[in-house]
Amino acid sequence: MSTATQSRILPPPGNGLPAKVVPIAPNQTLYVRNLPSAKIKKEDLRMALYLLFSTYGPVLDVVALKTMKMRGQAHIVFRDIQAATQAARSLDGFSFFGQDMKVTYAKSKSNVIARLDGTFEPPTAAQTVEVTDLQQSIFNAPAPGSAATPPPVVPKPADAPGGTKADAEAEAARGQKRTRDEEDEEEDDDSDVARGGRQR
Repeated sequence: MSTATQSRILPPPGNGLPAKVVPIAPNQTLYVRNLPSAKIKKEDLRMALYLLFSTYGPVLDVVALKTMKMRGQAHIVFRDIQAATQAARSLDGFSFFGQDMKVTYAKSKSNVIARLDGTFEPPTAAQTVEVTDLQQSIFNAPAPGSAATPPPVVPKPADAPGGTKADAEAEAARGQKRTRDEEDEEEDDDSDVARGGRQR
């Protein structure tokens, strides 16, 4: 009978809790949850967090986003691990604007710390994308409705080596540009204004 009582008291296996909780190693970045999100502006929240956490040591960065995914959360980056540890121990459960904060170590190293260490690598997701032949043919194709134009041909001067007589004749047949004096005389002859308007 005692075994039946014990089985009722013990929680059943697979109750949704993880089998093994992996502790997060202490680092310079703290992860803060349960922050007020609607009551305070983002700039004011960052300033209040900076003032609160900087009493425990030099704070390098405060990241508090107001997006749906990051609402009510923040990351505080300290210069050293000792200050981060002291702040985490002191401020876990601290009432901040009427809500009890949950302070833990962050899972990964902050970009600010990685830049200081010299180990920062920018994300390379865009560089790993491979362009297929189909994509190249689509993007390199001419615009719809326009005919493919051949590459421009640069005419050779007639006196240049390799120039032909036909090229020289085509150049001469194109004509000669008029000077400004000739243009002004023709405009005066054709202008209705110069004669005093239209005649009926």
